[in-house]
Amino acid sequence: MFYRPEDGHGLPHNPFNAIVTPRPIGWISTRGSLGDNLAPYSFFNAVAYVPPQVMFASTSAKPDREGTKDSVAQLRETRVFCVNIVEYAARDVMNRTSGPWDAGTDEFALAGIDKAACETIDCPRVANAPAALECTVTQIVQLPGEANFVTFGEVTGIHMRDDCLVDGAFDVTRFQPLTRLGYRDYSVIREVFSLQRPGE
Repeated sequence: MFYRPEDGHGLPHNPFNAIVTPRPIGWISTRGSLGDNLAPYSFFNAVAYVPPQVMFASTSAKPDREGTKDSVAQLRETRVFCVNIVEYAARDVMNRTSGPWDAGTDEFALAGIDKAACETIDCPRVANAPAALECTVTQIVQLPGEANFVTFGEVTGIHMRDDCLVDGAFDVTRFQPLTRLGYRDYSVIREVFSLQRPGE
């Protein structure tokens, strides 16, 4: 099968996000004039080592946020956000925070998630997350499309849960990262193997 996106695919569901998988989930926390917010984004990844930088994309809008969603609206105000890493054990509360809640809703409280203060930015974080990346916004880029915004941030502080450190390495098998597939599907990382690059 081949299709041009502008012509449509003729399938019951859009296959695009099922093809680009698995995707890590950035559980983005922000603070703004309306309070604290927490929402998951599967268009998320690390993009640079030095200085460490990440990105996440918001691709839809809410009627109460002027063409975007709560996360982007709030970080436009404050220019900071925190990326919380999602473990399999948090799948249900993470999903609860993905709802189209009214602006000003505190998803930490809504889903019963403990929050903690960040160290380098004025923003909450998920207290028990395996890791959290405190970020300052470097740029917000509007992509083609009505509500497509990519936020880039420089990581200014990193939290790692002590039980995830094994022999000096951050061990993902200790918490089983949740990943996003297509449609309503997710997966979890339980098995890891290593490859040595040529020339190393």
